Amino acid sequence: MQETIEAVKKSFLADLDSFPTDSREIDALKSKYFGRKGALANLFSQMGKISPEERPNAGKLINGLKQELTEIFAAKVAKLIDTSNQSTKNVDYTLPGEMQRTGTIHPVTKTLQEVKDIFKSIGFMVAYGPEIDDDYHNFTALNFPQHHPARDMQDTFFVQKDVVLRTHTSNVQIHLMENTEPPLRYIVPGRVYRNEAISFKSYCLFHQIEGLVVDKYISFADLKGTLEYFVKRVFGNDVRMRFRPSFFPFTE
Repeated sequence: MQETIEAVKKSFLADLDSFPTDSREIDALKSKYFGRKGALANLFSQMGKISPEERPNAGKLINGLKQELTEIFAAKVAKLIDTSNQSTKNVDYTLPGEMQRTGTIHPVTKTLQEVKDIFKSIGFMVAYGPEIDDDYHNFTALNFPQHHPARDMQDTFFVQKDVVLRTHTSNVQIHLMENTEPPLRYIVPGRVYRNEAISFKSYCLFHQIEGLVVDKYISFADLKGTLEYFVKRVFGNDVRMRFRPSFFPFTE
């Protein structure tokens, strides 16, 4: 028993040579020796295996070891706390603090604002409209009849039978023309929704910006000039561009 007690003490002192500073590691070390399944508890459990004559002396040795280890451990913890407090006392509170890093504008928000500013500079106004709209404003009024094949190009989220999450910002054009007298010169930015499979290249939500001009004597030359101005403002005056038509079934 004497040898076992000495072995526990030797192991304890060895662990103290690299006394931890993390509270969880300190708790783990405490449990290793003072816990219910720790080294000291194991020594007490062995008392039943020794002869009755040796038990009093063994109990005295184990209790003495427990008191000694407890005092050493408490002194180590107290020293650690004192060192921590001392380091806090050495802080110079008159020194300037670390600057808090401020957040930045989201790239989508920044791009939308830049685009709106460009079009505002040439007389366009900005209009917004409902993201949940009826079938008429999202499809029918834009020359998408009920069974027109162009509807197949847009996988639609239906809220109700005739109510959808808008698939484009074009629904706002209809609202504008219904409620505003011409001439009209608007851009319509906003979120639109498609029932797409979500992957690295597609999502169920994205942003659109489209323009609407209703006035006398408006031609493709006005459209081309507006687009050229926009592209140069975004990419610089040296950018090369081509003006090419695109096929949209519902405009045919």
